[in-house]
Amino acid sequence: MIHFAIVGCGHISKKHIEAIENVENAKLVAVCDTSVERLQETCEKYQVNGYKDLGEMLDNQPEIDVVCICVPSGLHAKLAIQAANAKKHLIVEKPIALTVQDAEAIVQACKDNGVKLSVVHPNRFRPAIMALKKAMTTGQFGKISHANATLRWNRNQAYYDQAAWRGTKEMDGGVLMNQAIHNLDLLLWLMGPVEEVQGYSATRLRNIEAEDVAAATVRFQNGALGIIEAAATIFPKNFEESLSIFGESGTAVVSGTTANWIKHWEFESLPKQHAEALIQEVEHDPYGTPGQEEIIRDMVDAIRSDRDPVVSGVDGLEALKLVLAIYKSAELGKPVKLNEIVEEENRQYEYNHS
Repeated sequence: MIHFAIVGCGHISKKHIEAIENVENAKLVAVCDTSVERLQETCEKYQVNGYKDLGEMLDNQPEIDVVCICVPSGLHAKLAIQAANAKKHLIVEKPIALTVQDAEAIVQACKDNGVKLSVVHPNRFRPAIMALKKAMTTGQFGKISHANATLRWNRNQAYYDQAAWRGTKEMDGGVLMNQAIHNLDLLLWLMGPVEEVQGYSATRLRNIEAEDVAAATVRFQNGALGIIEAAATIFPKNFEESLSIFGESGTAVVSGTTANWIKHWEFESLPKQHAEALIQEVEHDPYGTPGQEEIIRDMVDAIRSDRDPVVSGVDGLEALKLVLAIYKSAELGKPVKLNEIVEEENRQYEYNHS
């Protein structure tokens, strides 16, 4: 039995708890939150021990194997490193952190302590996305021309007003960091590393510190191009999340309100009836097993098999770098290379701590 604990009893923690309950050989044994009200509600509902302090929880329940970090993004690094130093495996909600330094510190702490690290990018487990990944890895597209990642959603002012940290640069970030980062993780997972970015961002409709709309063009290391669009400003509700990939011998579009449905699937090497059968199969079960459940199950298996989790800390770091590159390009008004983001953040970190 793998014993889990959760830090942060907000909205997203419920998905983790439900996932743990549904995974064989996984058991929730403790939760932690600074809010007495949220803590009491969670403890009573799920019949687990509760603590206001992570250190107290780790000291009192040494049987904990995995700690799920479900607090605001700006707090991830401090708590994740504390848990890693206590020799606990980690599942960290997206984004892994808000700075390269914090993300790298989490990755290094896990490496130093010999514990496993997974970042919650659960959309990789959607049936349509898994089919898209298989088409990529088996070379059905041939040489890739370009790819599009689009997120057109609604997050109204009431959403941001629910919690003071939402939409702030210190604790949350904007539409790229919070909502679109899942789509960006998929783009990188499918297309490989990005070399250069030209980005734009703006705060057009929401009263927040971070951006509510952004757009970017990217050049991947393999030479293919990409287009990114992300918005939390769509009226009156979520409209579209999609991934499109275009190659010399294949075209695929996965879309819908969320990227769960195959809208176009045509390959030179694939008979039309086979494509139609796949589309129908996905339509029959577009969601599959909940992504958080797959993340929990994968961690349990990774511990028992002593392997790396499917979604690694490095994967989370790469998605973060892409967001930060778009931010930096928008700030400078010119293209930036991904390796420059790390160098710039290191210089800024050294300056702030000198």
